Amino acid sequence: MENANRRLMWHGMFLFLLGLITGFLEQHFANVRMGLAAHLEGVMNGIFLLALGAAWSAVSLRPAIKATAYWTVLYGTYVNWVVTTLAAILGTGALSPITAPGRIAQPWQETLVTAGFMSVGIVIVISTVLILWGLRAKSPQA
Repeated sequence: MENANRRLMWHGMFLFLLGLITGFLEQHFANVRMGLAAHLEGVMNGIFLLALGAAWSAVSLRPAIKATAYWTVLYGTYVNWVVTTLAAILGTGALSPITAPGRIAQPWQETLVTAGFMSVGIVIVISTVLILWGLRAKSPQA
């Protein structure tokens, strides 16, 4: 995974840009508050990927585990933005009591957004644990 740090930083800037564009469009979403959340998800996850890219060389894991951490963190950050944006477009209330109080969309839309948010939650926790493990003080060199 040569240049993974640079690729993470590229993805960070790209996701940051997607977040900025989402901010320009948020007034056109069915749920404007969720649109604001999607804007913030893009911007914050982009910054997170930039920071992770800067620290990536310090993450010491076996190659297969490091690749898993890399791909799960990309999945978690991008899909978080995608699902939040989709929730804003569809006007769902799935798992969003603050940004979508009382909103209910079609059952298939609610199920899709719920599954998306659940998958993001699970995957981002897995990637975070792997990265924390790779940053521990006495980690064996891969």
